[in-house]
Amino acid sequence: MRTGLGHQDTFGVTLLKDGSARVCLWAPHADKVEFCVLTGDVTQGFTETRYLLENNERGAHYSIVPGIGSGTRYGFRVHGPWDPTNGMRFNPNKFLLDPYALAIVGQLQNNPAIFDYSIDDPSTMSTLDSRDFVPHSLAVLSDFDWEGDTPLQLPWNDTVIYEAHVKGLTYLHPSVPEDEKGTFRGLASQDVIDHLLHIGVTAVELLPIQHFVDETHLLETGLPNYWGYNTIGFFAPHAEYATSAGHQIDDFKYMVRQLHRSGIEIILDVVYNHSAEGGALGPSLSFKGINNDEFYRLTDTGDYVNFTGCGNTINANQPQSLRLIMDSLRYWVSEMHVDGFRFDLASTLARTNDGVDTFGNFLTTISQDPILRGTKLIAEPWDLGPNGYQVGSFPSPWSEWNDKYRDDVRDYWRGAGGISAIGWRLSGSQDLFGGKDRDQYASLNFITAHDGFTLLDLVSFNEKHNEANLEDNRDGTDNNRSYNFGVEGPSQDTTIVDTRARMVRNFLATLFLSGGIPMMTSGDELHKTQRGNNNVYCQDNEYSWVNWDLNQPDWDLIDFVATLAHIRRSHPMLRQRHYFLGEPNYDGGAKDLAWFGPSGQEITDWHHGDHTSIGMFLTHADHSEAGIFAIFHAGVDQLDFMLPTVPDAQTFVPILDSNSTNGAPSEGSYSAGTVFVCQPRSTYVFTTGK
Repeated sequence: MRTGLGHQDTFGVTLLKDGSARVCLWAPHADKVEFCVLTGDVTQGFTETRYLLENNERGAHYSIVPGIGSGTRYGFRVHGPWDPTNGMRFNPNKFLLDPYALAIVGQLQNNPAIFDYSIDDPSTMSTLDSRDFVPHSLAVLSDFDWEGDTPLQLPWNDTVIYEAHVKGLTYLHPSVPEDEKGTFRGLASQDVIDHLLHIGVTAVELLPIQHFVDETHLLETGLPNYWGYNTIGFFAPHAEYATSAGHQIDDFKYMVRQLHRSGIEIILDVVYNHSAEGGALGPSLSFKGINNDEFYRLTDTGDYVNFTGCGNTINANQPQSLRLIMDSLRYWVSEMHVDGFRFDLASTLARTNDGVDTFGNFLTTISQDPILRGTKLIAEPWDLGPNGYQVGSFPSPWSEWNDKYRDDVRDYWRGAGGISAIGWRLSGSQDLFGGKDRDQYASLNFITAHDGFTLLDLVSFNEKHNEANLEDNRDGTDNNRSYNFGVEGPSQDTTIVDTRARMVRNFLATLFLSGGIPMMTSGDELHKTQRGNNNVYCQDNEYSWVNWDLNQPDWDLIDFVATLAHIRRSHPMLRQRHYFLGEPNYDGGAKDLAWFGPSGQEITDWHHGDHTSIGMFLTHADHSEAGIFAIFHAGVDQLDFMLPTVPDAQTFVPILDSNSTNGAPSEGSYSAGTVFVCQPRSTYVFTTGK
């Protein structure tokens, strides 16, 4: 029976024209739900008015509440059984966030009241009131003028992704107004956008911007959660990225509109695999006190299954949990004009009771959704649970973070990997993604990301140096595949400094010349360092912020990346969707892809241990297009490399040289069959023609 309220269609708080609000909360096992409105402020104290949600139908508690306008602070108190061993953790002393809140205000504080249990006895329900120590939901009504903006829907083959942190990218930028530094509006500053355009960026992938809070162990140390992988509000833009309280929605929309006007898409890194409530000893902020036993994966004794390493695992197989995620995703596309998503620990979301199922409910529901299926969908294809590593297993239209690309490229350039692996990575990783209905754009290629060393640190440190995280350097991976070239950390030796800078350029050249989707990390184009810290998740300071105080080598590296982006745009074979066949494009023509060794002959022995150099020759089906020949020389000695003799390639014209700080090669051209001298650890790119 439908009531006319539409309570099953719209959860959360919906503001009505008459000044009232429709309030609805899904809490199927609760005895009663109170909607709690706050007046006053943090400094003067709050006055709380409680309204019983009088109706309860099919698990939904709902009412019409008068006098609720935009800017109203609110929360819920949910009554029901306290029975943690059976998954029930109802506690009306806890002031709970609305799972559908569009905005959130206030900070989580380190106080015993934030926990639903007694600190002295976790099996006993806490009687402390949490209201003044937790964030609050905020009713909002946005009338932002999009001025005709729509998602861009740029094709994958034109996409260059730039992974960035809202605050980290903009906080030190000299051209960003003081009151916009570290905010959504700061990221929309014209000088920031111009920089992105100059280096060829078409999509910014933002680290989590859905509202998050600090973990309780960080609250104890005084360190913050900087990255944001601790979400508690799946609809709410993070409040600290707004220019002022309550403006986070319009500020976010402004950022999207300005980036879209410049042809740059927005991809959100979303964390639907776990929430900020942690395990049994974590705080009670929302879901724990509303529908704990269904929202989370629990054991038979009420303990939290932890496939994520963050204390809990959201059960995306449960219908209402899946609906919450889908409603959130649709909201970000329809209302906030987002262009795509990167799903953190996507294997967790694909889990059923029988393990990871990449053709199961979650991925299939998203892939067929008429609003979402046209967006960019990117999976981080692993988690910490059994058989969680699923690289290559996600179906079309999903793309995947390819950590095999990262590892193999790092190994090749440090001299620890052969040419077989780098050949697969340069040509689109067909060995991983070459199954039915997949193409080169299944592989999202990256050498660095937010998690790990920066490019400069990758060539400056052999070991991680995470002491500032106050975890005795135990956090962060030890599998860095890095090389410091003789000195740990900064060096005054010009030979080492020059070698490191050239290695940064080699890595970037490899990324832009590879088949698949390139993703670079914010600041790598500016020689960003984190001082050897490979896990700056809790460093909201100079460790993690991008330093815009640039010198000439930094400007040269920016131009080097801009040149790489231009080369990629200008040569369709570098942006080819389908895998190469290794066959001529036409009778008597050159192969679409051919590999050459220093002798100028095609490679036949891919596993010879002495190979440190490889030449990649690419042509386009339209043989009027110039071909591309790239040499990747990882050896420590100078090398004579004979330019191959192939159809339609009598002349080789250099267009990139990683020995040059800005990539500019020496002038002139070379004939096929002549020797080109490669300097140690270097990359060269030529166009070829008759």
